[in-house]
Amino acid sequence: MEEYDLIIIGGGPAGLTAGIYAGRQGMKAVILEMMTGAGSGYMVPSMENYPGFESISGKDLLEKMRKQVEKHVTVRNMEEVKKIVKNDSTSISVTTSKGEYNAKAIIISTGSRHRRLKVPGEIDFIGRGVCYCATCDGPLYQNKNVVVVGGGNAALQEAIYLESLGCHVTIIHRRNQLRAEKYLQEKLKEKEIPVIWDSVVEEIKGDVMVGSVLLYNRKTDEKSELPIDGVFIAVGEEPLSKVAQDAGVEVDKAKYIVTDKYQRTNIPDIYAAGDITGGIKQWVVACAEGAVASLSAFEDVME
Repeated sequence: MEEYDLIIIGGGPAGLTAGIYAGRQGMKAVILEMMTGAGSGYMVPSMENYPGFESISGKDLLEKMRKQVEKHVTVRNMEEVKKIVKNDSTSISVTTSKGEYNAKAIIISTGSRHRRLKVPGEIDFIGRGVCYCATCDGPLYQNKNVVVVGGGNAALQEAIYLESLGCHVTIIHRRNQLRAEKYLQEKLKEKEIPVIWDSVVEEIKGDVMVGSVLLYNRKTDEKSELPIDGVFIAVGEEPLSKVAQDAGVEVDKAKYIVTDKYQRTNIPDIYAAGDITGGIKQWVVACAEGAVASLSAFEDVME
């Protein structure tokens, strides 16, 4: 069983930043990431609000961060954490899909995953017209008709990116106004991307591939069928907090981990950072929380 000062669960912006701070403080640390890359962060097509970069994709930024963190700590991909057990005042056991570890402290930065619409046809057509990542699947729909479902930052980023690839994009939003940041809304108008307001997708239809979506207008109480080739779903996220809950970590009503301002949870020596804590979901916030969690863990372990 490998022994560490700190185990960081999750290799997104929060986890990587925590790793940088841990390594620079001389802690023996490891980052355990369940995917090949840093999860959903790889899917962000473009950001214009991360300090130091006028524009950068999530993939490029994460690769820069990872290159930096690997100078200080070990990063292990494709290793999913299955169980966390607080043994005593100085030891926490972590069981993964590949082995077991002991640590003096852990930081949970498992983030969140895309929320599904939960409508007929969604699961049936995943990979056959139903998508959750424009960066991953967008090039397959060049010169084709696609819809983006949602009205937040992620939905508009997806729509703008798809338009840049040559897709014919329409946004479907259940309200009469968007929730996204102003600069994204301005870009949407600049690109002349249409929006179908006050509408929800009731069903995704097709034969071998997606062929249409059945829409319900909440304002007029009317239904209509829109022929399309692809559906990109961006209706928010849900926290990946089950392993934390099983360990007894306190979560709120939405299942996000509850922390204090030092990123401490209700269990001593267990910290949380990034989207898993809820609140404002921005990369700079995740990085800040990762740094705070790592500094707190270092101070507590030293004491």
